[in-house]
Amino acid sequence: MGATHLEALRRTPEVRVAGVVTRDARKLPEDLQCLTMEAALADPAIDAVDICLPTYLHAAVALDALRAGKHVLVEKPMALDFPSAEAMAAEAARQGRVLMTAHVLRFWPAYVALRETVRGGAFGRVRHARFERRSAVPGWGAWLLDPALSGGGAFDLLIHDADMCLQLFGTPAAVAAVGYTEGGAGPSLLDAQLYYPEMVAHISGGWQHPGAFPFRMEYTLTFERASVEYASAGRLATLYSAGETRPIESGEGDPVAASYAAEIAYFADCCRTGRAPEVCPPRESARAVALMQLLWDAAQRNGEKIACRI
Repeated sequence: MGATHLEALRRTPEVRVAGVVTRDARKLPEDLQCLTMEAALADPAIDAVDICLPTYLHAAVALDALRAGKHVLVEKPMALDFPSAEAMAAEAARQGRVLMTAHVLRFWPAYVALRETVRGGAFGRVRHARFERRSAVPGWGAWLLDPALSGGGAFDLLIHDADMCLQLFGTPAAVAAVGYTEGGAGPSLLDAQLYYPEMVAHISGGWQHPGAFPFRMEYTLTFERASVEYASAGRLATLYSAGETRPIESGEGDPVAASYAAEIAYFADCCRTGRAPEVCPPRESARAVALMQLLWDAAQRNGEKIACRI
């Protein structure tokens, strides 16, 4: 993810990359300097830091950066637990700095189109929603396999969809879930229901067995007068109604590159103008952490419906 962010940063005209903090300077392009964290935070010429560290380091490093007067972009999940995420948001407010979690779905064309469709209201209220996300157990980071460091596979992966439900529908009244995890390099799966007054949203997926299992993300929403469906495996976000079938995203270009570029450019603009990141507010990202914690707790009750108080 650090490499992905770095590529997007270097393609953003308003951004100059001052250096990279890494344990392996051999991975850096020759024109970039390797910094220590202490040097980066002490340098008055550095306005912002982009944190792509393992999840268990997010809160401590973000708090240090905010106290040093830096704006902060931090990869998802915002933190391992809600109190840590809340502390990050509170510190950003105290310091008057921009804090944003890199929830890239908020900038992904298919999900931006979905947000606009839901908020536009042209097809009535949403009556049912399903979000799915799955991949093989990642083989690139040993820390990910330790739930104490990553939160676990389902937490790390499905936080995207928990955040999307909170953004589109708000806080559910109650939740229920079932789940399964082998720990280590085994599967970590969750199937959850979020109960709203007039609908139910489903979040499902997680890590499958390691190997060649492909990454996939999908959604299906049923409105009163239409349905919308998307799948990363070759299906654009498409609207289906009695009178028409049409894509609601352009389908032009690479959505991965476009999403990260839009995310980085938006964060840079917030830093430059001092504007709060309304597209991705830190307290909403903190609530996504709280919701995922609640869903995993609910899974331990094996499908029992419990009140959602986050």
